[in-house]
Amino acid sequence: RTPIAHALAWPRRVASGVAFLDFTQMAKLEFQAPDFARFPCLKLAFSALETGGTTPAILNAANEIAVQAFLDQKIRFTDIAAVVQYTLEQVNPLAVTSLAVILDTDAQARVVASDRIFAGVGGRS
Repeated sequence: RTPIAHALAWPRRVASGVAFLDFTQMAKLEFQAPDFARFPCLKLAFSALETGGTTPAILNAANEIAVQAFLDQKIRFTDIAAVVQYTLEQVNPLAVTSLAVILDTDAQARVVASDRIFAGVGGRS
C-alpha cells in the first residue's frame, strides 16, 4: 500500500496506514537465485555488467527504446527482452575511454533497437 499511496499523493506524502518496516525485528530474510527464464532482462543486465565497457550503455539505450515502443503499443511486453538482446548482439561494445565513446555507442544502440522494432520483432507491426 505504501508505494500506491506515495504515487497517488506525489509530491506530497500521506499516511498509508502501514507500520514502519524494521529489519532488526524480522526473524530472517531468505533470498533465492533469480529466475532468469521469467526475468530475461535481469540476466541480460548481469551479463552486461560482467562484459563491461559500453555494454551497459547499449543495454540501457535498447531498453529505453523498447520500453517506449511497448508503452506506444508497438511491441508486446515480452518483446522488450528480445529487442535488448538483439541490440546487444549487433552493437560492438568498446572500452570506455571518453564520454564521446559512451554517447556514440548509445546513439548507435538506439538506432539498432529502433530498426529492430520497425522491422516487427515479434510485436505489433
